[in-house]
Amino acid sequence: MSIQVIKPGLLSTFQDMGRHGQQHLGIPVSGAMDNRAHRLANLLVGNPHDQATLEITFGGPTLQFDTPACIALSGADLAPSVNGQPVANHRPLIVRPGDRLAFGPRQSGLRAYLAVHGGVSLPSVLHSRSTYLRGGFGGLEGRALRKGDTLALNSVLASADLKALEDALWNIRIYLPTTLSLQQRSTLRVLRSTHTGLFTKQALHALFSEAFRVSTDSDRMGYRLQGPALSLREPVQLLSEATSPGSIQVPADGQPIILMADRQTTGGYAKIGHIASVDLPRVAQSMPGDTLSFSEISLDQAQALDMQREQAFIQLHDSLAPLRKALAAAIAR
Repeated sequence: MSIQVIKPGLLSTFQDMGRHGQQHLGIPVSGAMDNRAHRLANLLVGNPHDQATLEITFGGPTLQFDTPACIALSGADLAPSVNGQPVANHRPLIVRPGDRLAFGPRQSGLRAYLAVHGGVSLPSVLHSRSTYLRGGFGGLEGRALRKGDTLALNSVLASADLKALEDALWNIRIYLPTTLSLQQRSTLRVLRSTHTGLFTKQALHALFSEAFRVSTDSDRMGYRLQGPALSLREPVQLLSEATSPGSIQVPADGQPIILMADRQTTGGYAKIGHIASVDLPRVAQSMPGDTLSFSEISLDQAQALDMQREQAFIQLHDSLAPLRKALAAAIAR
């Protein structure tokens, strides 16, 4: 009832929807960088959305299954294969004892998410199984995968009728709503913040008309961008305040930083805007060297987009009831 780590990959960590309610203690939320892909992978194996998935960054691991399992991949296309045969993202897949899941050259995106039906057995730390690497806790001993790790599974499929289960899952039609796909938008949508008025007109014009390049100095804490300097009208001292995902902080050098999953809990830099939550997956899937552009939307528009996304998740969840029923019946007792 386990998975063996043959190769760990560049950076593979377990993440869920985040460690909420602990920021007053200075503990970041963490969680999946692309929570859209994380939720999709879980849906496709019949898991609740908060089950931990394996977040695979750029170079994927090689994993050997010692037991039958249902898996699904979402997010970046890292050329996945089972026993050397290419497999697709966004489909439930049946693996058998001895099967090896591996990854090849990156085709698109940066982070892929692997879900296993029933999930991997991990301890809950402060109500979450997300890995916080800087703190060294959560997930698998607070660290990334290593060669030789053994990942115990919470549940196992019965071996008797795997072919019948595989055929049943293959025959389930899965329609991925456009709202849940990683849309190749030319710009990221940004809301103004309470600090936007502190910036010059030239800074706002640059933000919404120029392209910014993702710096190599970017990680799960924040994406540093390189582009025209975004200047304040005049020097100002701000009190530190709570941070949120997608906030665009601007330090003294004028080069913006998009705050991401492992962001610090408070910050004192002025925020020129906030990226709409529906567009954060595009940031999470961007590589160093990629360019990002921005356009302005209102709070009402951002809320409407968020509602459309949640309705699409509900629609997809409801349509996958046959999948959940088939998997529940196949669990070894």
